[in-house]
Amino acid sequence: MSTVRIWDLPTRLFHWCFAACVVGAYVAVKMDAMDWHVRFGLSALGLVSFRIVWGFIGPHHARFGNFVRGPGAMSSYLRELGSGTAKSAGHNPLGTLSVLAMLIDLGAQAVMGLFISDDVMVQGPFYGKVPDATSDLLATLHKYNQWVFITLVVLHLLAVTWYTQAKKEPLVRAMVTGDMPADRLPAGSQASEDTAGVRLRALGLAIIVAALIWWIQSLG
Repeated sequence: MSTVRIWDLPTRLFHWCFAACVVGAYVAVKMDAMDWHVRFGLSALGLVSFRIVWGFIGPHHARFGNFVRGPGAMSSYLRELGSGTAKSAGHNPLGTLSVLAMLIDLGAQAVMGLFISDDVMVQGPFYGKVPDATSDLLATLHKYNQWVFITLVVLHLLAVTWYTQAKKEPLVRAMVTGDMPADRLPAGSQASEDTAGVRLRALGLAIIVAALIWWIQSLG
């Protein structure tokens, strides 16, 4: 069966590293390993920053302009989904909502973590740079926002499970290999570039983001 390259290697690495940071940060805070919680949080902030920029300079299906759609496209997709004719290359309109919600929510969660302290041993790099009342408010939001993000993750996993089991869409395999079967895509779907040049561009961006996160950490 012929396949089409949908997900470039940098996007796939982002996806799995992002998932690892989410799990790592959650497990670390439950085990009171706050140093590791901070490390995972800073890594997640770097990954979100990478993905935002990659959404403008990455290959076709990684770009926001090629998968962020309006209400009309959402309604059309839902009608096609109900009739069993829905096909989408890259993120479908529902998947787009999931991607944007998780990027925005975890990005906000990581930024809030920069300004707060656990009142014991660990504090964010920018703790003390804002009034105590602001830091306390951010700490409260950081604490309760975890449930918002957990809800988003659960909904994402349920959606992936449904598409995989009920619709027989090989979404997980595609995020590993980068390829989707051509017959599961709309006719004439464009492939994403996944060349050495694309990967070098991503490496350069990753180095810049890593330097930024290292500098933020050094301020603490």
